[in-house]
Amino acid sequence: MSRSRTVIGVLIGDGAPMLEVAVAPRVFGVCGFDVRTAGERPGPLRTTTGIEITAPHPIAALDEAGVVVVPGWRAPGGSPVGDDVLDALRRAYEDGATVVGLCLGAYVLAEAGLLDRRRATTHWRHLDEFAASFPAVSVVADALYVDEGPVVTSAGSAAGLDACLHLVRREHGPELANAAARALVVAPQRAGGQAQFVEHPVPRLPAGDAVADAMRFALDRLGEPGLDVGALAAEVHLSRRTFDRRFREATGCSPLQWLLTQRVLRAQHLLSSTDAVIDVVARACGFADGVALRPHFRRVVGVPPQTYRATFRAA
Repeated sequence: MSRSRTVIGVLIGDGAPMLEVAVAPRVFGVCGFDVRTAGERPGPLRTTTGIEITAPHPIAALDEAGVVVVPGWRAPGGSPVGDDVLDALRRAYEDGATVVGLCLGAYVLAEAGLLDRRRATTHWRHLDEFAASFPAVSVVADALYVDEGPVVTSAGSAAGLDACLHLVRREHGPELANAAARALVVAPQRAGGQAQFVEHPVPRLPAGDAVADAMRFALDRLGEPGLDVGALAAEVHLSRRTFDRRFREATGCSPLQWLLTQRVLRAQHLLSSTDAVIDVVARACGFADGVALRPHFRRVVGVPPQTYRATFRAA
């Protein structure tokens, strides 16, 4: 059966998040494409909000789509994906359609075998589980979306907008993608990956352990430029070599890497909650100035400090 690149199939699963369900119809709808929404089964489908929706098309309608999108699926560990769903995705792929998995929709694509020996991503909360469940997939931890040609996957929720706009840009040019972005009042192309959106809670530190005591000592003094790994080792009365070994055993990373990351996390908080200029923020976190902060911030967060502030600064 002939497929058209302007026919967009959207396959909705029972128990899908409402936001992810709406992303592809909205993006491709404002572009004027023929969007055909199908349910994994006939009848009302539940969403995570408790709202029930009924898709107007059967799965067979996807056979005319040049792009087939699987929005965020139900949580991993739920009921298995039906063979008719997997077969529809495999047919689309074999016919040359682009198959897209938004957020947990990547699980469905992986179940169909479409991600084997390819790079892919999904929501950051599920990356480890996804990698363990599908070892043939090369998981990309810090990306808003991953384009592997005939297969595209995205990180959670709003990253589906990025993936769909990217696909419009790739297939139909920047002018249409920019027009769609303006209609949706979103950035045509966001910088950085999903690391900038990942929560980094302060670790729980049990009392009495040398590594834990050193971490607590550091967290109380992140703004002190003289605070380094040597100072942490001396505080808990260990040699630098012994401290480094014990720290790596306890945390899986070097004390220097941990210290730099904690300083960046403190900078994230200050950038989003204060009006302090970048140099002041940097010094408050133990960096000499904004120039010294920038490469470490970009490594951890994925975007420069100025971009992060513009995104997250509270009004």
